[in-house]
Amino acid sequence: MELVEYTPEFEADWNEFVARSKNATFMFNRGYMEYHSDRFEDKSLICYYKNDPIALFPANVTENEMISHGGLTFGGFLTSNRVKTPKIMELFEELTTYAERQGLERIIYKCIPYIYHNYPASEDRYGLFRHDAHLTRRDVTTVISRPNHPEFQKNRRRKIADAEDAGLQVRESTDFETYWDILEINLDEEHDVEPVHTLEEIELLHDRFPDNIRLIASFEEGQMVGGVVIYQSEQVARTQYIANSNRGREVGALDIVFDRLIHGNLISTEYLDLGISTEDAGRYLNEGLVFFKEGFGGRGVVHDFYEIPIGTY
Repeated sequence: MELVEYTPEFEADWNEFVARSKNATFMFNRGYMEYHSDRFEDKSLICYYKNDPIALFPANVTENEMISHGGLTFGGFLTSNRVKTPKIMELFEELTTYAERQGLERIIYKCIPYIYHNYPASEDRYGLFRHDAHLTRRDVTTVISRPNHPEFQKNRRRKIADAEDAGLQVRESTDFETYWDILEINLDEEHDVEPVHTLEEIELLHDRFPDNIRLIASFEEGQMVGGVVIYQSEQVARTQYIANSNRGREVGALDIVFDRLIHGNLISTEYLDLGISTEDAGRYLNEGLVFFKEGFGGRGVVHDFYEIPIGTY
């Protein structure tokens, strides 16, 4: 087995592997990863076995650690169906040996939640256990199984009825500029933060991945009053951003968007992931936020972060 550092000459091979991996999403395509390449020192790896790639490890490095990957929500080994549990053990051996040779002290490993797997791919959890990795963060994301979900809570049903009475329409839009105005006000007033992506970045990414990065919004007499930006992979549509205008809050603009995503034909994925409701590396649960999301029938799926010590196991 051999680990090779990624360089641009491998871009086509990397992207082809991502497309057929059993646990990758479009976010691991180099066209997505490299929109913010100036912010991270990329140290991604390609794992070869008998001259064939069997795994990718998207990563960046800081002074003393490797992160899989600092610019992505999820990370870890992206594998083909050829990779079974014993081979995962070999991959971890190669990875930790590589990190030690690079003089690194630790690897931060972001597990990919199982709902994003196209085929079972949790062998890495066993590899983490065997390498004395310890859990450093656990977020809870609220996920709806669209074919089989609990009944909406009464207050959610009431707000959907309000939206229907107000004549709100839900449709896909490319007007990210109007949505970003709503989003920036929301985030500033509620959390005193800015969106992770600038308007220019999200428009660039939408242009590159129009089938995966989508804006679903609600409109009152043609005016956008709320909506969500979803990141759509094969199994999951994930809400990357959720935003309401003041008018949208009054008339249930988000409630009707979620209802149409769950019951309509705007998406075809099995799961709708409404995102995390945890803060402070998972140690604080925003109960108001999770109550809102669980009102649509969502239930918890964890997203785990592990630290692998180097040279001490």
